[in-house]
Amino acid sequence: MRNARISVFVTMLVLICIGIVMIYSASSIFTWQASGESYGLLKKQCLYLFIGCIAMVCTMAVDYHLLRRIAKPLLIFSVIPLVLVLVPGISREVGGAKRWLHIAGFNYQPTEFVKVALIVYLADYLNRKAAYLKEFWRGFVPPICVLGVITLLVLLQPDLGTAVSFVVLTFTMLFVSGIRLSHMVISAVSALPVLYLLVFRVPYRRARILAFLNPWLDPQGTGFQIIQSQIALGSGGIFGLGLGQGRQKLFYLPAAHTDFIFSIITEELGLVGACAVILLFIFLIWQMGRIIRKVNDPFGKLVCVGVMTLIAFSAVVNIGVSIGALPTKGLPLPFISYGGSSLVFYMVAVGLLLNVSKSEEVAL
Repeated sequence: MRNARISVFVTMLVLICIGIVMIYSASSIFTWQASGESYGLLKKQCLYLFIGCIAMVCTMAVDYHLLRRIAKPLLIFSVIPLVLVLVPGISREVGGAKRWLHIAGFNYQPTEFVKVALIVYLADYLNRKAAYLKEFWRGFVPPICVLGVITLLVLLQPDLGTAVSFVVLTFTMLFVSGIRLSHMVISAVSALPVLYLLVFRVPYRRARILAFLNPWLDPQGTGFQIIQSQIALGSGGIFGLGLGQGRQKLFYLPAAHTDFIFSIITEELGLVGACAVILLFIFLIWQMGRIIRKVNDPFGKLVCVGVMTLIAFSAVVNIGVSIGALPTKGLPLPFISYGGSSLVFYMVAVGLLLNVSKSEEVAL
């Protein structure tokens, strides 16, 4: 497992380095116009990286089995900020969404912490209740109730994309643990009317779906971001316009350094650069899969499955949105998009996986 562990760590570092370079490229002109300093977001991201490194080292240093003792308190502690962001005057609102807490000059997005806490909680619960997993009320319903509370709080922000990621994360871990497939199917079918109401009965979400199907119906409105992203993708060609030479980041493509940073990568580094990033993610997930196959501890295996699912789903959705294959969702590209909360907790998640791998190797 040592080789797989090294591969995961090195691949993560490569993705982070790509992110640092592309964040500066995508944001320098924007921040220079706003503050007169082109390095503003780059310096913040480097600070977040430093914090992430410390958090990752601390995560790898402790015995991961100890997390089972605090799984419930950890989840409760992580959910409290989800409630606080809904309190007027405490949260920071951007684009009509209350997803951030402003603390000491930094913005903190609570959902990123909840993702890691939920992985630990589910791994502990599914391990403790292994004898009841085939039962509906004692095995399946409790984690679904926890998921329902978290999803409701996230939807109130509102943030449907992150809510969907919690559902995918939970259902994947339930499936791997041996929950009856019929229970999952019944739950999914029962949720379809709610999903319909959330998407097609909410005007701005319905507009996003229509823009996804045909962005040229409203090229200056809901379709603007998708069109600009596709222009960036097409402009790059095979080898790109050159690092720092992209044009869509010049106030055309919104969120160029966050949700649509993959479009800037493709524009400046071309199809070659885009494929390189995709291959890095595929290699990362493959190496995580190698670790999962070799882990014997049920709790550790489920933790690793959760980490792999979290990173894989976020990467697929972000890239899918950028190329127009999926409707617009606000999920960052792991390790690459600008954002302190996401970078720190993605690194913590990888630290958990490496911790499990190392402990399992020592045990053998």
